[in-house]
Amino acid sequence: MASLNQNHLPDDVFPSGPACVLHWKRILDLSVVLLALPLLVPLLVVVAVLIRVVSAGPVLFKQERVGYLGRRFMCFKFRTMFVGADAAVHQGHLRFLMDSNTPMTKMDSEGDPRIIPFGLLLRSSGLDELPQLINVLRGEMSLVGPRPCLPYEYENYLPWHKERFSSVPGLTGLWQVSGKNHTTFVEMIQLDIRYAREKKLWFDIKILLRTIPALFTQVWETRRRKKMLSSTVRSETILSRSHPAPAYAAHKPAFVEIVRAERQGHLDLERNKPKL
Repeated sequence: MASLNQNHLPDDVFPSGPACVLHWKRILDLSVVLLALPLLVPLLVVVAVLIRVVSAGPVLFKQERVGYLGRRFMCFKFRTMFVGADAAVHQGHLRFLMDSNTPMTKMDSEGDPRIIPFGLLLRSSGLDELPQLINVLRGEMSLVGPRPCLPYEYENYLPWHKERFSSVPGLTGLWQVSGKNHTTFVEMIQLDIRYAREKKLWFDIKILLRTIPALFTQVWETRRRKKMLSSTVRSETILSRSHPAPAYAAHKPAFVEIVRAERQGHLDLERNKPKL
């Protein structure tokens, strides 16, 4: 596998050479952000105060990501996890999704004790990603594009996956409005590459208009899963009181099972290279 020690990816990663940063895309990003600032600033303040009240620690979370042509940058988000949360569990979950033909559901859909109060709402609504507007203004991200990749995720990419880096990463994108958590890792890569090859002004505008309905759907699905999980826990509690388990028995957290499951069957991702 290639290494991320280089400042950017070699040109031969991309079939037709690196794409240029389009001027219309930059103009669209700056115009939309500046017009939306009067509405966004009060919302940013409210979210920041909420995080400060419910959890000790910094309001913002900074994380190194991989963006356009493989260049690294610091990505900003609102912090939705307790300080010192273990990231190794997420790495195992991500590796499992990459190696299996299963929908890319988030760990918090099954309950994640690392998330702060109201953190699940912030994540499902996309409000936690609003600070990435800083990255947009700095030119490291765009409003529309593939999501910025984590370094350890990139280390497991196949060569054809890397074509997604021929586009500036975005706050939203074709994958986010095309089912997101119902798609597999390979389908996500295929959608990102399709966008990288076909990006046009009308395409970006269409994706932006589809983002709000997609977020409402995501919030609704998250609430439904939470209710189902709560119902299941109550049923198991009632059952356990009727039929006590041995002292040594204990339920394993869902994410622990996911980490173990990554050792089971693997998918030949090379066969899933998109034909666009």
